[in-house]
Amino acid sequence: MKLARCLPRLRTLLLIPLAFTALAGSPAFAQTVIIQQAPPPMRYEAPPMARPGYAWDRGHWRWHAGGYVWVPGHWQPVMRRGQWVPGHWQARGPNWYWIEGHWLR
Repeated sequence: MKLARCLPRLRTLLLIPLAFTALAGSPAFAQTVIIQQAPPPMRYEAPPMARPGYAWDRGHWRWHAGGYVWVPGHWQPVMRRGQWVPGHWQARGPNWYWIEGHWLR
C-alpha cells in the first residue's frame, strides 16, 4: 500500500535530473566558440547498433582550456520528423567556428 503511494513521487524525483540534462544539452545554452587553430583530424568511431528512439551523435573535438579535447559519441533522443545534424567545426577565413549539433525539420 505504501509503495503504491510512493511510486509517483519516485518517478518525479527520477525525471528531474533527466530534465536538467536535456536542458543543459540543448542549443539554447550553446556558446559561440571561435578559434584560430584548426581542429585535429576526426577520429573514427564505429557507430553502435541502431537504438530505437535515438540518433547517434558522432564524437567531435571540443575546445577546452586552450586546446582540443575529444568528446566521444553519444545517443540523442529522436525529435519527431527531424533529422540530426551533428555538431562540427566550420572554417571562415582564418577562424574556426563551432556549429552546435541540431535537429532539422
